[in-house]
Amino acid sequence: MSESQTSAQTAPDHCAAQFGAICYRMHRGKVEVLLITSRDTGRWVVPKGWPISGLNAGETAAREAWEEAGVEGSVHSGPLGSFTYTKGMAGKSSVLCAVEVFALRVEAIKDRFPERKERQRKWFAAAKAARKVVEPDLRKLILDFARQSAALRA
Repeated sequence: MSESQTSAQTAPDHCAAQFGAICYRMHRGKVEVLLITSRDTGRWVVPKGWPISGLNAGETAAREAWEEAGVEGSVHSGPLGSFTYTKGMAGKSSVLCAVEVFALRVEAIKDRFPERKERQRKWFAAAKAARKVVEPDLRKLILDFARQSAALRA
């Protein structure tokens, strides 16, 4: 596995594990990705969060997608890879997080969801979504996923 695809579960000791989802739909034969804004900086991100007791990694990613973006859908069985980012914490401290990312095909999007008043959400063509995110490894995951999806549909 390449460094950018190291599992969050086997991430270096100095990283905290999180799980996230690339929420997507097919529109006119092309992949569109749903991004949300972070609560603190307002930058474009994918839904992600800490492990949830009783849920596996994919289920956790799906739960975060519901809570943060109001989407329901099917999670692909295996992770796409991972990326790291620095999460700001209360008291101006921060922690390095390794996020294991799953593809989630959006089947429904709801107007009422837990974090609806704290975030914006918007659909982007995959290439534009990749340009909107800051993390280089997440950008690569989005582009690679879109290319693989297009190849499967060809």
